[in-house]
Amino acid sequence: MNIQHQILLVVSAYLLMIFGCNQHEKAEDPMVYKLPDPIVRDLDGIRQRGKLVVLTENSSVSYYLYRGQPMGYDYELLKSFSKYLGVQLEIIVIPNMNEMFDMLEKGEGDLIACNLTETDERKEFISFTEPLMETRQVLVQRKPEKWWSLSKSQLSDSLVDDWSELTLPEIYVHEYSSFHSRLTQIDTGQSKLNLIRASGSVDSEKLIRLVAAGEIESTVADENMAQLNQTFYPNLDVRMAISEPQNIAWAVRPTSSRLLSSLNDWILQPKTQRKIHYAHQKYFEAKKDQKQRVQSSFSSFSGDRISNYDQRIQSQSERLSWDWKLLAAMIHQESRFNPEARSWAGAFGLMQMMPATAERFGIDSTHIAESNIDAGVSYLKYLDKMWAERVPDKEERKKFVLASYNVGPGHVMDAQRIASYLNKDSSRWENNVADCLLLKSQKAYFSLDVVRHGYCRGEETFNYVSKVLNQYQHYQTLEL
Repeated sequence: MNIQHQILLVVSAYLLMIFGCNQHEKAEDPMVYKLPDPIVRDLDGIRQRGKLVVLTENSSVSYYLYRGQPMGYDYELLKSFSKYLGVQLEIIVIPNMNEMFDMLEKGEGDLIACNLTETDERKEFISFTEPLMETRQVLVQRKPEKWWSLSKSQLSDSLVDDWSELTLPEIYVHEYSSFHSRLTQIDTGQSKLNLIRASGSVDSEKLIRLVAAGEIESTVADENMAQLNQTFYPNLDVRMAISEPQNIAWAVRPTSSRLLSSLNDWILQPKTQRKIHYAHQKYFEAKKDQKQRVQSSFSSFSGDRISNYDQRIQSQSERLSWDWKLLAAMIHQESRFNPEARSWAGAFGLMQMMPATAERFGIDSTHIAESNIDAGVSYLKYLDKMWAERVPDKEERKKFVLASYNVGPGHVMDAQRIASYLNKDSSRWENNVADCLLLKSQKAYFSLDVVRHGYCRGEETFNYVSKVLNQYQHYQTLEL
């Protein structure tokens, strides 16, 4: 082998060593990231896709379910912003808080919205929106037993209120959180902070609950969240601030400049500022109402139920071979789980059955709520059988069944015929039969020879299917 070949091999090996490194690997410094190649998906891509994908957490602040309805400070604002963009909103609950920035950079979401603190370190690798609010970081610690019987001085003596104390508690924080960054900046003098890295699968609010339960000694949280949780757990002390006020904002990839600009334009609008103020009052200031929601057995934050009828819904969904959460999402859309609900057209009960259809399946308005579910499922099963040959794919067929339940199978079959007439896929709902159902409100289409059931205001059914599937996505996202 000549000298030139040897030099070429050495140079090639060196370049491979440099560029073959795993760019997803994090550096030893917890606030320094080696980011993956940037994802280039901005506002145009989001609009073309038709949905905004948001990374958030299941917490009493950001996003949770209450009585089958998605709620939360961040969620309500996100819903308003997605409507402003004219796209659907998809929520992804972050499974590991230590990985949320990687998830954003990998393109698993378009933005992060979960009470995120704006810091100089984070500005190195993400872009923050205009601030939504301002808050401080505080130490969350547990009061001693029978704290209510202690004097103020006795209570103060039992709690950490100065880092100069010789004995300091273990403080559990996430490795890549702003809390960890702040604590490492604090000079305590002779004492040494005892920082414990919390598992990324345990979010900040769960850490607060662990402090209240006596399972860990202390943690650090944003004051707005800490004070809210103190309402739920009065044995917590959250008075010791460890930072000056800091901005809370949403975050996007640096490559999403147009999305960031649109977010900032929307946030600064007077109408949005009023929404932000209202949401802040609802979730941070009206603590009694928030406590009732969060601590309910119907809350995804602390409970495990969607409705009073979960058990019946679960058993009946097996007859359909449906996920019970899809059936629950449908019932939520029909009646909000109100067995006394009645429509202007005479539909009644949990599944809003019309009297003629209900009679066909053996019930009327005098029957108990569970019977209404049973009869509704019998009708769904009938519709599923009707569509089995026309739409062989089981998952796709569910959309046709939902649409037929809402408007009747005749109009949906007309839309399917229009789809065939226009050379669209008559066995697919989105962008095919669903769009053709919308056309049934136009004379040029409802007067076609292939149409047998005339005019139909298809927009209502189009939105109905979309809302049920969107609600189902919420039920799947949150553990119940």
